[in-house]
Amino acid sequence: MADLVIRGGTVIDGTGAPPREADVAMEGGRITEVGRVAARGREEIDARGRCVTPGFVDIHTHYDGQAVWDSHLAPSAWHGVTTAVMGNCGVGFAPCRAGDRDRLIELMEGVEDIPGPILHEGLDWRWETFPEYLDALDAKPRDIDICALLPHGAVRVHVMGERGLNLENANQADIAKMREITAEAVRAGAFGVSTSRTISHKTLKGDPTPTLRAQEEELKGLAEGLRDAGGGLLELVSDWNTPDPATEFGIVRRVVEATGQRVLFSLTARHDRTEAWKELLAMSDAAAAQGLPIRPVFPPRPIGILLGLQGSQNPFSGCASYKEIAHLPPAQRAAAMRDPAVRARILSEDRITGSNFPLITRLSFERMFPFGAPPDYAPPKEASIAAIAAREGRSAEEVAYDILTAHDGADFIFAPLTNFHDYTLSASAECLRHPNAIAGLSDGGAHVGFISDGSFPTFLLTYWARDAKERVFPVEEIVRRLTSDTARAAGLTDRGVLRPGMKADVNVFDLAALGLEAPRMVSDLPAGGRRLLQRARGFDATIVAGAITYRDGAATGALPGRLVRAGH
Repeated sequence: MADLVIRGGTVIDGTGAPPREADVAMEGGRITEVGRVAARGREEIDARGRCVTPGFVDIHTHYDGQAVWDSHLAPSAWHGVTTAVMGNCGVGFAPCRAGDRDRLIELMEGVEDIPGPILHEGLDWRWETFPEYLDALDAKPRDIDICALLPHGAVRVHVMGERGLNLENANQADIAKMREITAEAVRAGAFGVSTSRTISHKTLKGDPTPTLRAQEEELKGLAEGLRDAGGGLLELVSDWNTPDPATEFGIVRRVVEATGQRVLFSLTARHDRTEAWKELLAMSDAAAAQGLPIRPVFPPRPIGILLGLQGSQNPFSGCASYKEIAHLPPAQRAAAMRDPAVRARILSEDRITGSNFPLITRLSFERMFPFGAPPDYAPPKEASIAAIAAREGRSAEEVAYDILTAHDGADFIFAPLTNFHDYTLSASAECLRHPNAIAGLSDGGAHVGFISDGSFPTFLLTYWARDAKERVFPVEEIVRRLTSDTARAAGLTDRGVLRPGMKADVNVFDLAALGLEAPRMVSDLPAGGRRLLQRARGFDATIVAGAITYRDGAATGALPGRLVRAGH
């Protein structure tokens, strides 16, 4: 008998091949047969009318802290993810001396919006080196597999101390030590190293990320460390404006040409530089055509923030009268805000000067929208708060205020920051047309107070394979982008395809019924921390290593997920 047999489903195998009706059998954590399976299963799933796909591989997450204390890596596990790569953007918690712990927590808190009290309580710091950190991760079972990248920020602080924090150039001895630490991490199982060169990545105090101005020789040293240990991935986020995209991309090209290592970089369509993403896409395509493994990772929908009384920010957070009631629970706060006198005071006050949210100056009511339930990630321009205000003869502030205070403060305002400059998802559609581009950037596990993008995998299926206004892609292509494409980009060769001998990570879902629920704030983190979480509907089952981890969106209690070590 097989351990588990999925019967009669529409198999979309992850290669891009057309769907076909077939059974899938698995035993000992591996797929044993795909086709007409005669053997019975100790457990069976009737998948008639359902899609059967490989488990999804998310290559851009930030579970570096949560994976230490939590066996359930929500929200990613709720959206069909069976393997997550964490440690992106150059931030993480190893290597780390005891005296540097607060610094790394402040960096993670500032860059990825994971509050310090949560990290201080949740991290047990059983490590100093990166191999010791991997051992700590390895000791905990989970509902999905995780892979780890070495964070350049932590390495720089470990090697250079204050000089690294002060953005001084690394000397040759520093670079040699970073190379050595990188090689040590990869030999222990790291899938690569990550770095950040964006001014938007700052510590909680407002200091820039230590890696912001790392010189070409330092980046090359990291890549040489990867090569020394047999190869790996260099993950990069950058502003691409020092002084222009071509100059910055030239640095990346030269590093790849000199070392042969793979590079993945974050690609977003900025609203202030609407053509830069096209230049980067073209340059990466040209590099790939010349055999250079440089690939962009793009978001399948706008990266946007959720403003609301449930979240950490809203358009009126900086108002003095709002601050007086900000401590109240959302429903009580909404009731207080509906008082005519309170409403008049808040609407009359300066909402910008008193804000501690730097992005508030970049947000305009022309690009804020009622979020709704189910949530709408591609609202038309005429649905903006500014457009509503113009039609109704009210101020945009009044419209936003009334959205926030309705329904006991449960609703959100959606404010896209990237990939929505023309009020369509055309930028994401264009990236999907390029085989060299990778769908990702979910940031699962991060931005707990105002961004909820761990649902990217479900959105890729519901929007781009079913509902898109711009172009509907074949479901087999979207599944390929979620499975074998991301697995190979990360360096994983044993998953992402439904084929005998491959790891038995599988999703069973109803594409017609698949959908996203509205995000909600829950208090389930260490120190009573709160986070936005968004569930999906339509997933019948998620299977990791042959064990059913979720049925109809509910955890079964099975924890077959483990740390995956590169090269092991």
